[in-house]
Amino acid sequence: MHGTFIWHELMTPDPAAAKAFYGPLLGWEPTDMQMEGFTYTTFAVPGFPSGVAGMMALTEDMKGQGIPPNWTGYIGVDDVDQTAADYAANGGTICRPAEDIPGVGRFAVVADPQGAVLCIMTPKMEDGSEGSWPTPGSVGTVGWNELMAGDWEKVWDFYAARFGWEKDMAVDMGPLGTYQTFKLSGRGIGGMMTKTPEIPAPYWGFFFIVPAIDAAIEKMKSIGGSLMFGPHEVPGGSWIAACQDPQGAYFNLTAAKK
Repeated sequence: MHGTFIWHELMTPDPAAAKAFYGPLLGWEPTDMQMEGFTYTTFAVPGFPSGVAGMMALTEDMKGQGIPPNWTGYIGVDDVDQTAADYAANGGTICRPAEDIPGVGRFAVVADPQGAVLCIMTPKMEDGSEGSWPTPGSVGTVGWNELMAGDWEKVWDFYAARFGWEKDMAVDMGPLGTYQTFKLSGRGIGGMMTKTPEIPAPYWGFFFIVPAIDAAIEKMKSIGGSLMFGPHEVPGGSWIAACQDPQGAYFNLTAAKK
């Protein structure tokens, strides 16, 4: 599991509105859980008991720190404390020190040397949990994880050393430079490129799988979302679209057909 994206989480100012948006768009079934001092929502794909993503409200403290509505990815690691310390020792930052989530696992929030933020987690695996998640590539799951880096070539070795990622196909994007895809244990899981100047800071973005891109875009717009870019065909024949939810969080859609 080390180096695999295992969870994706939405921080939003309006959880009720976000449920009403992402449920119909991605076919998710929400379940609210009462945690100590807040409510956490998990989103599940019908037919599979384990969630594929989570959501919680942005707190006033987070808003005060300037944290906008956003999607964040969690990477599974063998030892959260060791990986966080390794981040800090190699130019990264520990944004939130490692702590336990009772019954769930141990996590920390970290940023790479160029400032892109992720969460790392050592989950507490329950017996019999195998087979409770949809297979990779299923509709409603995250099919791709993408880093818009300050300079992808300079940060590549940092990620490869932390998570064991290997370079896969490199795509020539012309004046935009190279789009470098990467894999883990032979399976492609994401890509990275150097961000354009108008993007204010490096960040990770995530692509949710839908059956067909045009129908998903129309659905997304009809329930209050905005189309930022696309649809655009990418190498391999898939289609992508960059979107923004009604609360301001950016996300992407991807489909095998238009």
